[in-house]
Amino acid sequence: MWVKVCGIRDRKTARDLAEVGIDAIGLNFYSGSPRVVTADEAMEISTALPTDVVKVGVFVNHSISEVVSLANECRLDFVQLHGDETSAYFAELQKRLPRIQLIRAWRMSGNGLEGLKTFLDECLLCDLRLAGCLVDAHVPGVFGGSGKTVPWKQLASEYRRDEWPPLILAGGLKPDNIAEAISSVCPWGVDVASGVESAPGVKDPGLVRQFLLNAKNA
Repeated sequence: MWVKVCGIRDRKTARDLAEVGIDAIGLNFYSGSPRVVTADEAMEISTALPTDVVKVGVFVNHSISEVVSLANECRLDFVQLHGDETSAYFAELQKRLPRIQLIRAWRMSGNGLEGLKTFLDECLLCDLRLAGCLVDAHVPGVFGGSGKTVPWKQLASEYRRDEWPPLILAGGLKPDNIAEAISSVCPWGVDVASGVESAPGVKDPGLVRQFLLNAKNA
């Protein structure tokens, strides 16, 4: 089980979580998030991490030039897009950042995954290769980190695992529900932010350790 902790804001926390054994960290460049980092902060965190910890940049409706610049400057391995970016936007980003893996974040609403299906069909036409689809809860005006869960059983029944990119489950995950979430959805990976925090934007290594243990054992 691939485990990513999103919203890392300082070098010490990044190092602590790397020692715990997480697979990836998320560096949030969205200015509307309490977990936002500057380019300088992200670079400091990135250089402090061992090479086996994947560095994921999180973006919301940034320009392509901004994403390209930050991805190169901060030595990102993955780019995760949470906004209204189109398949054409992804295709252009893939062309300009060929070494970077791309993740489409999708906020699941009452309409289920119909919109995601349309997007992924468009990706096929663009010859776009996604590293994963991160499915989060749909909360109006919020681009992730809401602490709300997705309907796990509906997600499990609608996600086309044989046709679509690897599924990364997000939304309201925490140490005491991650085992149930994994059992219900059977994702390829999981993503957590607020569920392992002692305060908004402040990660608790003890909660991360318990989350990781429960996720790996699920």
